Amino acid sequence: MRRLWPMLALCVLLLPATARAEPIAVNVQSSSGGFSGGDAATSGWFSIDLGTVDMPAGSVGTFLIDGLKAASDYTVSLAVTGISRSDNLRLEILDPAGGGDDRLDPIGQPVYVNAGYSTSNDSDGFSFAQGSGLQRSARFAGGSASVMADELTNRGDILMFSGLGTATAQVAFGLRDRMGGRSFLLRISTNGASPVANPEPASMVLIGTGLAGLVARRRRRTVA
Repeated sequence: MRRLWPMLALCVLLLPATARAEPIAVNVQSSSGGFSGGDAATSGWFSIDLGTVDMPAGSVGTFLIDGLKAASDYTVSLAVTGISRSDNLRLEILDPAGGGDDRLDPIGQPVYVNAGYSTSNDSDGFSFAQGSGLQRSARFAGGSASVMADELTNRGDILMFSGLGTATAQVAFGLRDRMGGRSFLLRISTNGASPVANPEPASMVLIGTGLAGLVARRRRRTVA
């Protein structure tokens, strides 16, 4: 019997990674606006592949994810089709409502938040694996999208990819559940609002012109 244990341990080590994958549950919870796909999601050791999803402008897909190990960083990947150059790809984590940390959530939740969930604050333990160094990218033939993040405030955990191409984009990012073993939602939408208010160059010129006019007007009054 003692000789059998080493043999069993060796067999476990030799099993394919897919056969020893973690028991992570990933399912499409809801969709709208023409969102389709994502039903072939798979998971491996600290990785999740959401498969291919079609996302025309204005579409939304929500994935229910359950079973991440505590304080572990997971690499998530998916292929997004149906996008155009004018589209933004917005990802947001929604955590189960009713937890003790909900007092930190913004008062008056956004209308798009699913019933029984709330936006993710900076103390609930869910995040896009901030500080882990995991890749965050949306690559397509001929280039890659720029990425912005809002994950250090209680407003939410949000990633925004902009400047997408017109072909399939290969998207990669990280996920973390600090406590582990909890279910949460990953909401993916196109043409969502930017998590960071960055004025466009034209707007900056207008603002600068307006300020210059106010300064000149004040000087005239002083001289008079």
